[in-house]
Amino acid sequence: MTYVNGRLVHDADSHLMELSDCLDPYFERRLLSRFHAMPAFHSRKDRGTRPGQSAAAHADPTFRAGVDANILLRKNYEAHGAFLPADRPHALNLLGFASQLVFTTFCLGNFGLDQGEDMEMCYAAASAHNRMMTDFCKVDRRLLATAYVPLEDFARAIATAREAIELGAKALMIPSWCPQHHGPSHIALDPVWAMAQEAGIPILFHVGGEDKLSPVYKINGLPPVPDFHGGDDNFTSVSYMPIPNSMMQTIATLIFDGVFDRFPRLKWGAIELGASWLPGWMRAMDSAAHAFIKNEERLRKLSAKPSEIVRRQLRVAPYPHEDTGWIIANSSEDICLFSSDYPHIEGGRAPLKRFDESLAGATPSAVRRFYADNFIDLMGEGLAADLRYPAHLAAA
Repeated sequence: MTYVNGRLVHDADSHLMELSDCLDPYFERRLLSRFHAMPAFHSRKDRGTRPGQSAAAHADPTFRAGVDANILLRKNYEAHGAFLPADRPHALNLLGFASQLVFTTFCLGNFGLDQGEDMEMCYAAASAHNRMMTDFCKVDRRLLATAYVPLEDFARAIATAREAIELGAKALMIPSWCPQHHGPSHIALDPVWAMAQEAGIPILFHVGGEDKLSPVYKINGLPPVPDFHGGDDNFTSVSYMPIPNSMMQTIATLIFDGVFDRFPRLKWGAIELGASWLPGWMRAMDSAAHAFIKNEERLRKLSAKPSEIVRRQLRVAPYPHEDTGWIIANSSEDICLFSSDYPHIEGGRAPLKRFDESLAGATPSAVRRFYADNFIDLMGEGLAADLRYPAHLAAA
């Protein structure tokens, strides 16, 4: 019996727990030593070996004997299929998800290179990430590879998006933060959106590419608050609050500047960025459009109210601890997506149970859309037709 027990569920968020040398075979040889010398690389690499963080640990017969019983109990590097491609299809079989978007962990955020000056290294790291990710996901068609496209350099962004699509990426991921020298809606980036629309794959935002909380907020004269993960990152409730802010501003800018309208068949997704902000943000954009429409021709040219454009083209994955039923009731049945965050600890041990409890008062249509239909709509051609409603789950 699988974890989903025969239900039709598509997973909008899962991860690799890639090892620190994961990009080495894919990096340009002339740049690899420079990449290894970067402080951002070392700060991640030097966090130390975690439980299960080696192929030898996963090869241990006693460890492997507990795989089935612990599919959602073992987290991060200890999880089945966390970084060994040969194990990931079996992990997906045990979970039972019809498909799974896959993001990185160690490489998430592109080592902060987007916000630096070395654009050659920024795009080399993105290209290595994309080749590594698409290579890993070749092991199973249900694993949907995400490719990262920095937006800092117009020509390089276009070339990176083109390469990613040619590699077989099923979605393009962009950062939530604003590029350093131009807006995310700049018309010179239109070829990126055009390529994604033509390929029928979505543009995604994911936690890790947003502006972080200023550490000054935590200088309060009080005893330090323990880190959520038990480490030294000092991720706390205060750090959690601004996570969606950059993404909300970026998407609002893309909508107001007409990008969503110029590419009406292009879908966008906000993954692992929560969704409690969604109803108020939709209303705030409508309010802003109403207040400024007489003064801004771009708002008068919009095809619909911003909230209606959101319903048409944006899909969002709530956290399991959020009240998803309330979010859907106050936004739309067409927007929210299920996600497990496998194998990250934040996803918890029973994501279906938590979402089911929150959706207890929702309509059957809303529940079906949340677990399957909205994801199928988001992914477009990135999800093969035979994987959308698999025969063994067609009646679910």
